[in-house]
Amino acid sequence: MALRDPYRGVSEAGTFPRVSTDFQNARVALGARLRELRIAAGLDGKGVAERLGWQRSKVSRLELGKQTPTPGDLGAWAQAVGRPELTAELTGRLSGVETKYRSWRRQLVTGHRARQELAIAETADTKVIRGLEVARIPGLFQTPDYARATFAANSEFRQVVKDIDDAVRTRMRRQQALYEPGKSFRFLVWEAALYVRMCSREVHAAQLDRLVSLIGLDTIELGIVPLGAQLRRTPAHGFWIYDRRLVIVETIDTEMWLDDEDSIRLYERAWDWLAESAVYGPQAHRAIARARASLDTM
Repeated sequence: MALRDPYRGVSEAGTFPRVSTDFQNARVALGARLRELRIAAGLDGKGVAERLGWQRSKVSRLELGKQTPTPGDLGAWAQAVGRPELTAELTGRLSGVETKYRSWRRQLVTGHRARQELAIAETADTKVIRGLEVARIPGLFQTPDYARATFAANSEFRQVVKDIDDAVRTRMRRQQALYEPGKSFRFLVWEAALYVRMCSREVHAAQLDRLVSLIGLDTIELGIVPLGAQLRRTPAHGFWIYDRRLVIVETIDTEMWLDDEDSIRLYERAWDWLAESAVYGPQAHRAIARARASLDTM
């Protein structure tokens, strides 16, 4: 099957970014600024800790970039060093870190629905979404029962509010975009993800049937990356590319929103290389059918 790719061939040479390096560097830079202000005020770590009523270890962790401060921490620090006028600067630096690196703890403080609403907005603003999933079915293709199992597992793991029904309804509403003319959803699924089961056999079978039903839809291109395929790049983790303006990468504790050109080019190249090894159409159908049949032997 010929690939319909408006962006193929645009990637350039480079190195794949490590997931946490940029985040850690940004946090270290913020910590260095806190240390600079403390020294300028003639205080040592113990002095700042006493003024704020903190453990001295917290002061050390913040200055070394080993802990992410809250806006309240930064306001208190500015007061302690006699520079309250710098509160806005410090919280602005924190905002820059958190806009790019969004912890799940903060995003899911009220449950999953808010994050799903944000996904609807991003999808509405995007014409072409390219995605890779290595351990699960893409959310845009999930059945309600499969999505329910996914949200339930995430809520338990991350110990957040269980707004599962609201989250499922919002995810299903997002899927309306699959039928909008002019949009394109180009997804790669690592074959192993077809076998990963976090739900009952019946729910998983229905999910695989749903995946088959999407093959051939005008707005969707679904590729399965076979386990035995020779790869130019291994699929280290999943990611989604929104047009050529944003890449979203999910890790266990953080979601990264990358909008710089270098990162976008790198993830485009990763997607392109994996797409070369994927199978489509009837071959993808057969790969899904094999996973479906395996449920009867488990």
